[in-house]
Amino acid sequence: MSEQQRDVHRTGLIGELSAEFAGTMVLILFGCGVVAQVVAGGLGNHDSIAWAWGLGVTFGVYVAGRLSGAHINPAVTLSLAAFKGFPWAKVVPYTLAQTAGAFVAALLVRWNYTEVLADADPGHTLKTQFVFSTLPGNGSLPVSEWGALRDQVIGTAILMLLLFAVTDLLNTPPGANLAAVVIGLIVVAIGMAWGTDAGYAINPARDFGPRLASFLTGYRGAWRDQYGNLYFWVPIVGPLVGGLLGAALYRILIGRFLPVPGPQEVGRTPSAEP
Repeated sequence: MSEQQRDVHRTGLIGELSAEFAGTMVLILFGCGVVAQVVAGGLGNHDSIAWAWGLGVTFGVYVAGRLSGAHINPAVTLSLAAFKGFPWAKVVPYTLAQTAGAFVAALLVRWNYTEVLADADPGHTLKTQFVFSTLPGNGSLPVSEWGALRDQVIGTAILMLLLFAVTDLLNTPPGANLAAVVIGLIVVAIGMAWGTDAGYAINPARDFGPRLASFLTGYRGAWRDQYGNLYFWVPIVGPLVGGLLGAALYRILIGRFLPVPGPQEVGRTPSAEP
């Protein structure tokens, strides 16, 4: 590889990482922002949270899509490397960029809602820790960390199965640049149906980055759950395992049966060339 080619390669990777940082930052600005508004400010409800997280995903994908593919989730990056040929060498850099974007966004939310958080929870306890990171049973229901881990595996498997379905050009992907909207709706649906047991993190960067930001700004119990157990690992391990499971299910149940590009079969919906 020539020096010019190396420079192009480095510049391309920097652009991709910048896009992942920005896309994940946008996601968390809307996601943690809406939870702060509902939990600490008393405005809105669970539906507000589900819709804002979904819209955050949509806008994050539009921000980052052209440069990096807008993974904005380490579970997505890992699954694409395992099943779609995404370069393994980029998995760790993408994950770091995503986590950094989530961290910075959470700091902005923490700063902007300083007065409201202090009024609602002067001790900065688990009552408002939930603004930044997830807890088993959302901090109040009788769900253990193992129940939350199960939930995260299942929830992220659903996410990845559907993501692979709507982005597979051999299937029937959304047209007119609407994939980001559909992906956002997937997250809304998961939030409305799978948000009870573990707050539907389904994204290691989404949870760890804000958790770290909250710890550094006064939430000393950020790493533990309401039972006093170390919990931060659950929304990391669960989504990574669940993402691989969902991608494998798509490959086994759908992907291997799809026709290869070629003449369109009569009566079939036209599909894009890969």
